[in-house]
This record gives sequence, structure tokens and C-alpha cells, in this order.
Amino acid sequence: MKKILILSTALTGFAVAAQADVTVMSWGGAYGGAQTEAHLKPFTAKTGIATVMVDSDNPATPIKAMVEAGNVTVDVASVEYADAIRLCDEGLLEPIDINALPAGADGTPASEDFLPGAVTECAVSTDIWANVYAYDTTKFPEGAAPTTVADFFDLQKFPGKRGLKKGAKAVLELALMGDGVPANEVYAVLATPEGVDRAFAKLDTIKGDVVWWEAGSQAPQLLADGEVVMTTAYNGRIFNAAIAEGKPFKIVWDGQIYENEMYAIPKGAPNKDQALEFIAYATSTEGLRAQAQQISYGPARKSAMKEELIFNDGKTVMAPHLPTAPENMTNSLESSFEFWVDKDAELNERFNAWLASN
Repeated sequence: MKKILILSTALTGFAVAAQADVTVMSWGGAYGGAQTEAHLKPFTAKTGIATVMVDSDNPATPIKAMVEAGNVTVDVASVEYADAIRLCDEGLLEPIDINALPAGADGTPASEDFLPGAVTECAVSTDIWANVYAYDTTKFPEGAAPTTVADFFDLQKFPGKRGLKKGAKAVLELALMGDGVPANEVYAVLATPEGVDRAFAKLDTIKGDVVWWEAGSQAPQLLADGEVVMTTAYNGRIFNAAIAEGKPFKIVWDGQIYENEMYAIPKGAPNKDQALEFIAYATSTEGLRAQAQQISYGPARKSAMKEELIFNDGKTVMAPHLPTAPENMTNSLESSFEFWVDKDAELNERFNAWLASN
């Protein structure tokens, strides 16, 4: 039987994966668990290709290193949208023909079934997820809880430590929205030196009360441990903690920053054909619906949303928990891949310098 390994460790951990025929890199945690149940297990049952899941904080970094080193041991990677575009532009990913993807369950061709932008030259969307912030409901009495993105930065009204992802992306946008910039003007403002200064000035107001996190699993853990009273997080991580684990966490959707997560094939993948077979299955109507029933990320195919989605507990209707729910989109921001492909290195250098300063 062929083997497919879903991998997401550091480069030093690849020795274990080397025995597999096909290797896929993903993020682990609640998201990796959802992929295991929705993609890996049923794919194995259907094709006979064995699957294994391991973890990584961000697959884009080791993928780039492997391809540039000419030592590619991964066949499929789960990467953020801007990283998929950037890696493709740098020639580090294999192209994917949309015609190689199956039609929707209702017969709609893939080119018409996927949401706009969900299939790029080198990657296919697995879901639509969001950076949000969430709080511990036991820390704030009913009627006196945070409800807006500005509240995240209000230490007087809502005292306590904040959790923030350690990086520029989604943090600078959050800061500007917290400072009153409308969502539809954020990237125009952030494209100017004055806008960047404004974002960092807003972050200065809470810098001394921030606990920084890097892996997605850390954000809900910070809340659970009482190290922070509110934190930015991937919405699916908070959903899993609140619904599946019964934690007293609530998402504030105001100011959410949403984007597509993508499956891609690194350039020179040793098992490219099987990798494409896996992606075709995982991003089919069946695969996307199955994942959306495991974690609260919206499916990227229209056909996957034609029937009601129910969480795997058999009772929780998923629609209100998805970033794409109309009521959650009121003051939302679509992450700009064009902006981050162009500005990622520059703004992260500025961010790291700011972080190191007093």
C-alpha cells in the first residue's frame, strides 16, 4: 500500500518522514485534527494510500528552504494565501491546472464552483479562515464585555493582559482598525509611512501588557491558563476550545481578518502525481464539506455550502461560527495577498525592531 505523510515539523524532523512515499506538510492542532478526519482518513479509505499527520507552526518557511536547497521531501503543503502567491512567483511551487480538479457534487465545473480567488496558478483553497480576537467570559460580566476591535486596545475599560501573534501580518491591520480606520481603508493607510507609524503607535499603547504567541495552539491555551483575558487567534482554534472542549471563550467578530488557506505542491516534489490526487480529493465538494463539519472554517466551493453544515457533535449548526456568515462580516477585512507579497519582509523587519525596543 502506498503511503502519504502529512508533515509539519522543522527540517530536522524530516528523517522520520523519509520512509513515506508521499509527504504533506500541515499546521497540526485543531486544524490538523480536522484535516485528519476530513481528508486523510477518507482519502486512505478511498485510494489505499496511507496517511499520517504531524505538526508545524508555518509550512511556508521549510518549504522555501527545501526547494532552494534542492532537497524536497514534502509533496503537499498547507500554506497561507500570500505565501502561496509569493512561493509561486518565486518558482518554488508546481503549477496546478484547475481542470485537474473534480467538478462539484452537483456537476458544476471546478472553474465555476470555487469561490473567486480560491484557485490560483499554484494552489487550491482548502477553506476560508479568520484572525479574530476572543475573550474569557468569566473575566467580564454580562453587558460589560468587549464587542468591538477598539475594545481590544482599551486597557482602562477592559483591564488585563492581551495575547497577540508575534508578527506583522494581521497585527498591523488590527491596530489600524482598533485606531478607527475603516476596514476598506486599512491597506491604503498601511501602504504609507504615516500609516505604518500609526499602527505601531497604537500597538505601543498595549505593548507592556502583551503576551506574544507564535503557534496557533498557544492562543487558546493562554486564555485557558489565565495568562491573558483576551487574545487574537485563528477562529477555528477558539471554536474548538469553546464548542468541543467547553471553554468559556467568546469570539469578537468585529475587525476579523479573513483569507483562504491553500494546498500547494512544492517544486520538485518526489511524488507529484499522488500529491495532486490528494489535493483533488481534499478540495472536492465532499472533502471541503467534511472539513467544515470538523472546524469552523468556511468551504471554498459553492456546492459544499448547499446543504446545512453540522459540527461532528451532531447538534451544533456551523453557519453562525463561520467567518463567512453574513452577521460576522459586518466590519471584516479580507487579507490582501498583494500587499503582503510586496511588504512582508520590510514590515516584519520593522516589527522585529519595534519588538526589541523599549
